[in-house]
Amino acid sequence: MTMADTSPVPDYAGLMRLDEKGFIVLGTGQGMGRQSSHALAQMGAKVFCVDLEQERADQVANEVDGIPWVADITKREDVQALVDEAGRAMGSIDGIVDIVGVSGWSGVLDIDDAEWDWQFDMVLRHAYLISQIAGRAMKETGGGTMVFIASVSGLTAAPNHAHYGAAKAGLMAWMQSVAIELAPFGIRANCVAPGTILTPRMEALFDDERRAINDAAVPMGHMGVPSDIAGAVLFLSAPISGFVSGRTLVVDGGVDSDFPYDPM
Repeated sequence: MTMADTSPVPDYAGLMRLDEKGFIVLGTGQGMGRQSSHALAQMGAKVFCVDLEQERADQVANEVDGIPWVADITKREDVQALVDEAGRAMGSIDGIVDIVGVSGWSGVLDIDDAEWDWQFDMVLRHAYLISQIAGRAMKETGGGTMVFIASVSGLTAAPNHAHYGAAKAGLMAWMQSVAIELAPFGIRANCVAPGTILTPRMEALFDDERRAINDAAVPMGHMGVPSDIAGAVLFLSAPISGFVSGRTLVVDGGVDSDFPYDPM
């Protein structure tokens, strides 16, 4: 005789809520950062909007009723100051979303030392700093979530992108170590790995021909948009993903799963 399943059914809609939770968003000012700030705020979160430029931080903070903050997040003293202020202003730090990560373009035989160092600073140094400094604060208050924006470039090679891919691969490895070391303190860490996302910056670089080429390379027939990444960030930040940690969620329209040629 089959037994009926009478286990409790959660409030799944409620598990997407972030009411009164405090989130730091690094790189809030445009594209994926702006959309992620909106996604968190729409689910009830308080958002601490960090950007390198005051005008952009102010704009997004005004849009989401958040708190603007300007910082150079490659500097330890700046990261310490923003974490201290975020904890004071929001009452707690329940999550961070690190979206900063500018890419350079150079071939393996052409990258110089300065460009190599710059690329790793732009991808990894701030991830190390915010993980450590915000992680200490989260440990004291009972846990939280960390979401880092990686890239499919860290999973597969692209021409003239070796240093960026290496840095993003390092970010995913760093995230996994953060996840296992901080799990006992109730802290989860994950990455989102976007494919080609049509951010305002990318849109300015693409003419119609280039856009059509990029769209055609995606099995779903088009590039992603920043809100696609914000949805993934929201999922990994919310209680509904409470048993997900140490993982990289690829959001690329199927590119990473596509066979490179027709075998028939």
